[in-house]
Amino acid sequence: MQVTIDGVTYVSHESPAWRDEKNYMAMVDLAPFDLPGMLEQLWLREVGVEGSYEVCCIPFYAYGLALGDVVEKGESETVNRFVRKSGRRVLRVLFAEPRPLMDSRSALRRAVDSAGLLSEWNGDRHVAIDVPDVAVMQSIFDSVQGEIQNGTAFWEWSDAKEFRSA
Repeated sequence: MQVTIDGVTYVSHESPAWRDEKNYMAMVDLAPFDLPGMLEQLWLREVGVEGSYEVCCIPFYAYGLALGDVVEKGESETVNRFVRKSGRRVLRVLFAEPRPLMDSRSALRRAVDSAGLLSEWNGDRHVAIDVPDVAVMQSIFDSVQGEIQNGTAFWEWSDAKEFRSA
């Protein structure tokens, strides 16, 4: 979900992939990723070391982060440092408007479910998919290939850029 308040757009995760009883939240400033005026709210859970947190949602916009990665947050409740990779990746797909007659969103949902993958949707056009093993991704790519070729869907890996804090 996205909400704009006083010129700042806040992106939140309504149903984080790893919802837990003791979750924390922290913001990631998206300006270092060429998205000025946007903040993404990540769900975190504390791990063994004081100040270290595991990412419990699948980032929609923040680069260099994935489900299970460990980060540190500062006193201002912002993620300020990347600590350790989980070994997972995030595939993000954006479906453009207007939607074509052959809309592949349902096919993508089925492929994600069949592959046993976790995903989070931001609205009905933007999905972030947790990828614990790239070997299971062919059916995911196949489900949206037609739209990607036609320019009505776009994809990227979240690790295409390294994490940076503002």
